[in-house]
Amino acid sequence: MNKKLFRKPVIIVNFKAYREVDGPGALELAKICEKVSEEAGINIGICPPSVDLGYVARNVSIPVFSQNVDPRAPGSATGWVTPSMVKACGALGTLINHTEHKIKIKDIEECMELSKASDLYTVVCSDNDKVAAEVSKFKPDFVAVEPPDLIGGDVSVTTANPKIIENTVDAVREVNRSVMILCGAGIKSGDDVKAALELGTDGVLLASGVVRAKDPEAAVRDLVRNV
Repeated sequence: MNKKLFRKPVIIVNFKAYREVDGPGALELAKICEKVSEEAGINIGICPPSVDLGYVARNVSIPVFSQNVDPRAPGSATGWVTPSMVKACGALGTLINHTEHKIKIKDIEECMELSKASDLYTVVCSDNDKVAAEVSKFKPDFVAVEPPDLIGGDVSVTTANPKIIENTVDAVREVNRSVMILCGAGIKSGDDVKAALELGTDGVLLASGVVRAKDPEAAVRDLVRNV
């Protein structure tokens, strides 16, 4: 595995399913993130839509993550996305349990086991510190805390609810000090990234602040300007 990904700070851009990344848009945005990552020397990972995962992964050098995997092994699993498929696409890792694609704790554990068996990095999302601590027992590479009510909004979690970040950092560190911690929801600027780091995280997970920006390259450059 590429241990460079573990160099703080880590910025992961989730493309979600916005129209801006339909068709050629996914690779165009991926190339922007790659360019800024290389020029700034900052780790920027990306999560393109599943239909473009392999295509994007083959055409950029930065870490590519799936937006989801299912708790299914290879075989009779029509319509499901297995971790081994994601690995075969050339992706480096996957999100698990994003608030827009929540799964049960037992399924998180199974996804973790299957992902580890496929040598995938894992970013397990949580909406509070208690869930973050619980999933940390499964030894993911990253835990990302994102209060659902702030996702896609104009106010950063670092301003609206810094306590949830501090509580998550403390809770996760108590369970597993090797897990890296990200925060998300409303993250849009370099000031937000700086604040997240000062609150004890290792980086951020964000989406609309980049994907829906009028000038995505300027938005990505702004994210890294303080780090």
